[in-house]
Amino acid sequence: MAKQSKQIFKVGLMVISLFALGACSSTSDMDEDGSEGSTVSSSDSSGSSATTSASSDGGQLTQEEIRAQNALRQTVFYFDFDVAEFQAEDRDTLTYHARDLAANPGKRFRLEGHADERGTREYNLALGERRANAILNYLIVNGASRSQIEVVSYGEERPAQSGQSEQSYNRNRRVEVIGR
Repeated sequence: MAKQSKQIFKVGLMVISLFALGACSSTSDMDEDGSEGSTVSSSDSSGSSATTSASSDGGQLTQEEIRAQNALRQTVFYFDFDVAEFQAEDRDTLTYHARDLAANPGKRFRLEGHADERGTREYNLALGERRANAILNYLIVNGASRSQIEVVSYGEERPAQSGQSEQSYNRNRRVEVIGR
């Protein structure tokens, strides 16, 4: 829980920084060199907005680069009860992970599958593995190499949040992407 709160805090700081950077940029239609520049403000799939230069000159990131960086920061994917199919809203994020692996053949990571405590130990180990394999298969179909990814299931053995509330169960039904 603390790890996820820390990630949310970091993403929030980045969004605030981007807004501040956009607020400090020039409002003129002419750049310093006299050429016309344009500033684009749009919303990415996570609902936050950022302002960047339309060109990648001057070291500024494009909208696509910002989306990719934000997507690669998401390393935990949650699942519904007794389901091994990841959520539809995670497809874009997982596609960025697959592209990153395809672009970096030396990069490796581990998919750790987890389940909540309901069900037998054996069933939860198998469910955690099916969840991790669902993400593995999606990554491979979208360009990642099988040799870059290891799959491990911990079932109910490593809960993210202890307790028997629905909130605890929701946090424990997950696959984590762990860099190696």
